[in-house]
Amino acid sequence: MLLPNIHAAAEDIHRGRLTPVDLLETCLASMERLEPKVHAFVHIDRDGARAEAKRLAAELKGGHWRGPLHGIPLGIKDIFDAFDWPTAAGSRLWAQSIARRDATVVERLRRAGAVFVGKTVTTQYASFDPPPTRNPWGLAQTPGGSSSGSAAAVACGMCLGTLASQTGGSITRPAGYCGVPAIKPTHGRVSVDGVVPLAPSMDHVGVMAGCVRDLAILLQTIAGHDRRDPESSDRPVPHYAELLDQRREPPRIGCLRGLFDKLAHPAMRSAMDDVCNRLRKHGAVITEVALPGGFGEVLPRHRIVMAVEAAMYHQPRLERVPHDYDPKITSLLKEGLACPAPEYARCKEHQKQLTHEMQSCFEGVDVLLSPATTGPAPNAGSTGDPAFNSPWSYTGLPVVSFPVGWSPEGLPLSVQLAGPKWSEAGLLAAAAWCESQLGFERHEPKL
Repeated sequence: MLLPNIHAAAEDIHRGRLTPVDLLETCLASMERLEPKVHAFVHIDRDGARAEAKRLAAELKGGHWRGPLHGIPLGIKDIFDAFDWPTAAGSRLWAQSIARRDATVVERLRRAGAVFVGKTVTTQYASFDPPPTRNPWGLAQTPGGSSSGSAAAVACGMCLGTLASQTGGSITRPAGYCGVPAIKPTHGRVSVDGVVPLAPSMDHVGVMAGCVRDLAILLQTIAGHDRRDPESSDRPVPHYAELLDQRREPPRIGCLRGLFDKLAHPAMRSAMDDVCNRLRKHGAVITEVALPGGFGEVLPRHRIVMAVEAAMYHQPRLERVPHDYDPKITSLLKEGLACPAPEYARCKEHQKQLTHEMQSCFEGVDVLLSPATTGPAPNAGSTGDPAFNSPWSYTGLPVVSFPVGWSPEGLPLSVQLAGPKWSEAGLLAAAAWCESQLGFERHEPKL
């Protein structure tokens, strides 16, 4: 059974046509059927979720509705603290490390009425080592990383949305490989309190869900300043879902070439051409936009910043328990430890300069369009190439991705729209318009 999107389920729950208990049981049935093959979760709390769904159903009967997340089943990536649940972050030694309070975003979702079904699998320490999770559209393929379980769980209907995080391509890439929409907001738009860090200057908290409107609902709840995270922005948070309906005109779209053409798989280039042609037919103005010269250095410099900042956090523990670090995260940390300080400083200066230069790319356009991944999901021996995602983590610009078609092998293909800093409202509206015109048809994985 194909689950309803969050906004449709919320309407049914509010009107009494659906109960939180029945919705949860539908998710748990999908989990029972598909989880043994997909391995999206590292911790499942069926009893706790059922008790919470019953409590929220009772609230509704008493006339109290918390809003569009009341009774909605969600997953939490296992680098976010959730009270009384373990936060292992893919570590073997942290497997029983019980959180004593909620991360800020978990706390906000809980207050909004979300029902948490469990913790989704992350690659170890949100890095590059392949996870046990498999892609629902091909069990021999990777679901991507590091938000591997988050993407797979939504694709399978085990929950209606999930928390995710990105430092390189850890939201957009797995969402793209698994065929679900996702948003990585502007750096600082969402608090990272209670989230295991990788590289703080590029760590982002985002969400995955069944459609762009659902992303707006989730972001609405988790965005905003948090005194526990001094780097979180105190900018006002727009009403994202309401603003979706205010876009009547097609967006002005800047199509990115260069790196995005050079590294794209033929199936992805074909999908991009098809997307541009279809959007033009619906009235979108699409022009090619040249990237700044400094964009050519973004991938190696992103790697250096990530390696150095990850080493800063992990060094003491790596020295004490090196056996708890898998090969790819170990290699990353060793790169960071070996990096000369002047080289890191040059990368940070480049990061600052490129972020400033990217502003000119939005002159005359609302959003920038590119493939969300280099191609369809590769085999499960890797987590795929983050080349099309790392630039947006490096510059901190917001990105919304959504599926647009299928590869010849039956694997999802997605595109991404990037916007200027703090432009999530307009970006979501543009993405929702594109999504509605392209008409991607959701269906259940056949495993």
